[in-house]
Amino acid sequence: MPSGNGSGPAQIETCDLRGLNCPLPVLRARKRLAGMAAGRLLWVETTDPLAAIDIPAFCNEAGHRLVETVAVAGGNRFLIERGTTA
Repeated sequence: MPSGNGSGPAQIETCDLRGLNCPLPVLRARKRLAGMAAGRLLWVETTDPLAAIDIPAFCNEAGHRLVETVAVAGGNRFLIERGTTA
């Protein structure tokens, strides 16, 4: 599941949520981000087509910043910056 040790300020962690369907990608991303410091970056990898709608909406509602969305074979990758108010 999640990987990345998060040991340096430039370290970007990865959360592999491929194979999970709505609402699990958002719930798992929320849990992972809750354990991170504000300003840290997290790549979220998904195969659920609804994640392309759900992850941006979650970031907007929770105060995180969606830095980048990348379409990849079979899914999407989302780079999320942990917000300060979430």
